[in-house]
Amino acid sequence: MDLEKLLADRLAPAFATVAGGPVDPAVRRSQRADFQCDAALALARRLGRSPREIAAAVLDRVAVDDLCSSAEVSGPGFINLTVADKTLGALVSALAADPRLGVPRSADPETVVVDYSAPNVAKEMHVGHLRSTVIGDAAARLLDWLGHRVVRANHLGDWGTSFGMLIEHLLDLGEAEAAANLSVGDLDSFYKAARVKFDADEAFRERARLRVVALQGGDERTLRLWRLLVAQSERYFLAVYDLLDVTLTGRDFQGESRYNDLLGPTMDELDQLGLVRRSDGAACVFPPGVTGRDGEPLPLIVRKSDGGYGYPATDLAAVRHRAGELGATRLLYVVGLPQRRHFEMVFAVAGLAGWLRPPVRAEHVGFGSILSPTGGCCAAGAAGR
Repeated sequence: MDLEKLLADRLAPAFATVAGGPVDPAVRRSQRADFQCDAALALARRLGRSPREIAAAVLDRVAVDDLCSSAEVSGPGFINLTVADKTLGALVSALAADPRLGVPRSADPETVVVDYSAPNVAKEMHVGHLRSTVIGDAAARLLDWLGHRVVRANHLGDWGTSFGMLIEHLLDLGEAEAAANLSVGDLDSFYKAARVKFDADEAFRERARLRVVALQGGDERTLRLWRLLVAQSERYFLAVYDLLDVTLTGRDFQGESRYNDLLGPTMDELDQLGLVRRSDGAACVFPPGVTGRDGEPLPLIVRKSDGGYGYPATDLAAVRHRAGELGATRLLYVVGLPQRRHFEMVFAVAGLAGWLRPPVRAEHVGFGSILSPTGGCCAAGAAGR
């Protein structure tokens, strides 16, 4: 039962009689009653009558006694409507009998990807992840309820140069000891210890660099150790999600590594479309109208001068995959506002490439930063962003 529509349907014939033609009753919620009808004010000039006179004439011709405890002209010509208790009781009973509480399913359901939470492997989640996780899960639940096909994408930071450092530290500790430490959730100490060694020990830094090469090259032992880090971290993340009572599951982990094989084809397609320009050895796309503080065109770096790929390439590959292979028509990225410019540029480039073309669209669902007592930023977004 939609009370606003029901009242408008009752008022419409009375307004049509008074005005000599169809009129939208303009019923809305009111602070002075339950509902308010404003249409008499808009009719006054056309009919050459006062709004109060028109409102009174409408009330003389409308039957709402079965719905309202009072219906009266107020102010310059408003019609104030107070709903009767029995009507509210009937509404409550109708909603109680309706498992959807009167909310209809979408007449045009879409496939919607909601990218949210996105912690980093081998690092503990912190307060900055809370907003992305909670806001993203609320959006996913709401879209589910409306009948859309929702794909939850937990874009983990599970790839990149830091894993050379982490895997070498794991080897130094010994696989068994490292696995035991990680299994109890001491991810933060593990990461910090690896970082201290990386910053202080040149030999360790070189080993870490070579380990990244081995990881990217598909070395089986390195991949096995990488999988250990990922698996232990995912168990920890799932425990946190269980405590938060959010709907993310293990099936929703879609880390950066998932798009690793798509980076080359994504770069090739951009190149074939004539969008790529070389700048200081890097492969870049310059979205039209995007400039830096100096007013110069600002590039989105797709491939770095050393041949490696960064976060922009991963995000472009993800858009291409989600719009193409998944058939999504709406992409939501629940990421902190400091990353607004990054997403503006990614979406602009994806539009130039034709991956974001109506009806496909992408939206950055931004949120503010959470600051530490010292003013440090704890805002979290998708991995590494």
